[in-house]
Amino acid sequence: MSETNLPPVYDPAAVEAKRYRFWLDGEYFKADCDREKTPYTIVIPPPNVTGSLHMGHALNNTIQDILIRWKRMQGFDALWLPGTDHAGIATQNVVEKHLAEEGISSRELGREAFLEKVWQWKNTYHDRITRQLYRLGVSCDWSRERFTMDEGCSRAVRRVFVDLYRRGLIYRGDYMINWCPRCHTALSDIEVEHEEESSTITHICYPLKDEAASITVATTRPETMLGDSGVAVHPEDKRYSGLVGKTVILPLLGREIPVVADDYVDPEFGSGAVKVTPGHDPNDFAIGRRHNLEVIKAIDEDAKMTEATGPYRGLDRFECRKKVVADLEKLSLVEKIEEHEHSVGRCQRCRTVVEPLISRQWFVKMKPLAEPALKAVAGNDTVFIPPRFTRIYQNWVENIRDWCISRQIWWGHRIPAWYCDCGEVIVDYEEPENCPSCGNGSPEQDPDVLDTWFSSALWPFSTLGWPEQTPDLDHFYPTSVLVTAYDIIYFWVARMMFMGLEFMKEVPFHTVYITGLVRDPLGRKMSKSLGNGIDPLEVIENYGADTLRFTLVTGQAPGNDQRFRPEGVEAGRNFANKVWNASRFVLMNLTDEGESEPAFSPFDPGEPPEGLNRPDRWILHRFNETLQEATSLLEKYELGEAARLTYEFLWNDFCDWYVELSKYFLYRKEAVPGAEYDRERTRSVLVYVLDGVMRLLHPFMPFISEEIWQQLPYRKEEALVVAAWPQAGEKLAFPDEAADMAVLQEVARVIRNLRSQVNLPPGRKTEVVVRATGKIASCLEEESHHLSRLAFAEPLTVKAEVEKPAQSLTAIIGEGVEVYLPLEGVIDLDAEIARLEKELDQLLAEIRRTESKLSNRGFIEQAPAEVIAKEKERRADQETRLAGLKQRLKELK
Repeated sequence: MSETNLPPVYDPAAVEAKRYRFWLDGEYFKADCDREKTPYTIVIPPPNVTGSLHMGHALNNTIQDILIRWKRMQGFDALWLPGTDHAGIATQNVVEKHLAEEGISSRELGREAFLEKVWQWKNTYHDRITRQLYRLGVSCDWSRERFTMDEGCSRAVRRVFVDLYRRGLIYRGDYMINWCPRCHTALSDIEVEHEEESSTITHICYPLKDEAASITVATTRPETMLGDSGVAVHPEDKRYSGLVGKTVILPLLGREIPVVADDYVDPEFGSGAVKVTPGHDPNDFAIGRRHNLEVIKAIDEDAKMTEATGPYRGLDRFECRKKVVADLEKLSLVEKIEEHEHSVGRCQRCRTVVEPLISRQWFVKMKPLAEPALKAVAGNDTVFIPPRFTRIYQNWVENIRDWCISRQIWWGHRIPAWYCDCGEVIVDYEEPENCPSCGNGSPEQDPDVLDTWFSSALWPFSTLGWPEQTPDLDHFYPTSVLVTAYDIIYFWVARMMFMGLEFMKEVPFHTVYITGLVRDPLGRKMSKSLGNGIDPLEVIENYGADTLRFTLVTGQAPGNDQRFRPEGVEAGRNFANKVWNASRFVLMNLTDEGESEPAFSPFDPGEPPEGLNRPDRWILHRFNETLQEATSLLEKYELGEAARLTYEFLWNDFCDWYVELSKYFLYRKEAVPGAEYDRERTRSVLVYVLDGVMRLLHPFMPFISEEIWQQLPYRKEEALVVAAWPQAGEKLAFPDEAADMAVLQEVARVIRNLRSQVNLPPGRKTEVVVRATGKIASCLEEESHHLSRLAFAEPLTVKAEVEKPAQSLTAIIGEGVEVYLPLEGVIDLDAEIARLEKELDQLLAEIRRTESKLSNRGFIEQAPAEVIAKEKERRADQETRLAGLKQRLKELK
């Protein structure tokens, strides 16, 4: 054995920082924009500059990194473009809270001073997020990093806004919008999260004018009655046919309001009559427009009651609700109050209950943009992985409503619209010097900013230099794949499709890979309120980035949620240690004693060395097979399966079997004929397979694979990150040897299992007899030296015709192979029989208890189905154990 530069114990902290710096210094992540190469492009879903990366980010970025490293090694001009998102409302909220803790109000600071504070926050957290991505090992082209509010992206945003405005696809108007009283801004429909909540439905009597009768309406929001301007019934509801056109008196305020007939009303709901509040309900707004009802603003932007509510003005809306009900009850105008479950809209960012308000806002007409996006997916120009998310995308796009894009905050892209006192609205790429209509020199810019998702919708092409026709844009657009979570298909994926097709006339990406959520071990969503979040940086600190990456990718399938379990992380660490130790063994056995240079010749897949033995041919065949299957799985985006396949080959075939088999040839004495050649050939095969499997492992575990690969002799490339993806070789396919070795492995496993049944200690050699015929017998005889050494079988007899030895354990393998482990003189048979009989008695007692439980009608009728299923499963397992015990006793007696 010789020395190696790999230390005895793998230390991720020592390796990862060093290797990432090595990659950065070598500029290995940088795309060439080489027109001779086929481009492969991913734009990172830009993390918000509001804090730290979470486990979902870790999964998403691991998947992207696997894809980009693999394609880079395949020779593509691979660009993974990084960047961050300004996250308008979210970032402004965080900074305002931070300032409030210091006793500073954003309004007191003023717009410009506040924006300076936000830019400082952005710079701090951008650096933090970047360092976290470094720790994860992402191979982004950092020379092309972008920010949604950098100069280039801002220019693209303004260009899109103005062009859409001039095409009639952006307009400004007074419409019902979602208003957040906490964030003080309008929200788009998909920024409102609806939750079922327990509430009440109040039935209120509205007296008819000049009549003793009344009409009853039902509402979940009694406070909004103060803004009512009508009562609506269905035109075919005979109960109210005589009331349409009459007037009712609005309780508490005495306002006269009409009864109108409208098809929207459901005559089966409640009393069949509904109060109409055009200023605070989108459906009532539509009814009000159809019947020219007055729009009354009863609740303001702070969620307080307005002057129009008379004695209730200034009250919080929820305080007002209680007071209105109490006052109505005093007047005996409450018919009844019922418990009721209904959907409540909350601001996605701050969880405040959203208030529908009529407000002057900017909107995008979505229908004209949606049609091409539907056709592109229907025609497979863009495909979803897994395909079931195609329907989710289509359903939303087919039912899309106009998009409210203006936000009443300061942090974001300011709307490029200016207003003159003369009434002129100027929308242009640059700030106007004066009004083109009246010549006034001081038009004022709209104070609002654009929805964050407006700039994010341009990300695939704005980051490549658009609106300029840059070489990057020409070469790398459209991008190859977008990796994102299913919860932002509406927010982001669809809108990128709209904008890409509108401005680039091509889809922004060919594939959308949808990830699931990373949940806690109990299957719960990770959240601050539950305190069950797992910090990916802590996992990296304790186990290393490769372990985290491998745990995440092997636990996922496209579109499915996964549970992040500690035992999975432990398994990932054990795998890394296994790979490290096996690699050290190989590297320490490449030179002869007293020599410094490797004593073997490398080979390529097309020219394997002569004289390969059966284990050599088997491991080369298995690597060839694993490589082909793993590459095929990667092509189909089955990354978890590709990682699992790589794991199984490395752990089982290479480490557990071939490395062990190789020791026979590496350690043979010189006096044995052919020993020197055996060593050289074995070294060549070990290095060939280790080199290839490190390439295969690299996209999944880049740090440890690069560190090991750098120690290999005869390397042609300077870094694994830019080394070629391994190629399968026809001359390395040996299916017959694979079948032979499978039998050999099974015989060895069976011998070990038989030994464990009687607690024979490892290392103690015992006789083994194998009955086999034909080709299998020849294989076992030829490889008997391996079988004897690996299964401590000595003497080992392989014969076609052999009597079963007395008092021996037996195992049958397939057809025609039987393995016998004679026990006479090996163990105390009487003691073993006594032990097995005691175990049999205990098992029979267990079976009686289980059968008693399963025959109990009360248990069967009352126990949960899963509990009953477990008991039946236990009973089946007991039967299997019972049969095994009886068989072993029969063999020993």
